[in-house]
Amino acid sequence: MNLKYTNSNIINLKPLVKSHLLESARGYCYFEAVMRRSMSKKFSYILLYKPYGVLSQFTPEHGHLALKDFGRFPPDVYPVGRLDVDSEGLLLLTNDNGLKHRATDPKFEHERTYLVQVERIPSEESLQKLRSGVVIEGRKTKPADITLLAEEPNLPSRPVPIRFRKNVPTAWLELTLREGRNRQVRKMTAAVGHPTLRLVRTRIGMLTLQNLAPGESKELTKEEVARLKKSLSMKKAH
Repeated sequence: MNLKYTNSNIINLKPLVKSHLLESARGYCYFEAVMRRSMSKKFSYILLYKPYGVLSQFTPEHGHLALKDFGRFPPDVYPVGRLDVDSEGLLLLTNDNGLKHRATDPKFEHERTYLVQVERIPSEESLQKLRSGVVIEGRKTKPADITLLAEEPNLPSRPVPIRFRKNVPTAWLELTLREGRNRQVRKMTAAVGHPTLRLVRTRIGMLTLQNLAPGESKELTKEEVARLKKSLSMKKAH
């Protein structure tokens, strides 16, 4: 199709060109504004001691309490990883998606430490299996650090007591993982014949439960955030 350009055609095109240029300018300004907001966004980093029976989310379900019941948190923060409703311990809440990725992607092997009460006293053979990896759901777990504790750790009592079986002893383990699969600790201990009775996460990387009671939270200082990002090999926070 051949088009003949006349003065009339060119005049008629002027409003279209002008409209297009205006839309492009608006689009650029919008993009620039979004980028400016993103670069100036204030990141939040909050530690929370999740109690037993609480969901690792802000929306209550099935009669369980949720994270929103334990403080007024920024509306855009979410947990870095999760704890089951029947597990307790440390949660990191943040709106820093880069940090979330570094802390949860298995390829970065970010450490998480748990105190685990199990049925019966594990043998050295069972402990070694946990250290070297056990197969759960068709995949072998990554090597883990396991210590059989000589004494019961000093932990707050649980609102719902542990259901002990008569004449069955229990033991406490300290377990450090470098991956985070669904209910991994419970599946690992069950795989070697020692069901988990109580599970408390005490550490995420360099962050610990120190000075926190169940239900309490605290915001990380700038120094703590810098140390955390350094431990994750990330650039310094804004």
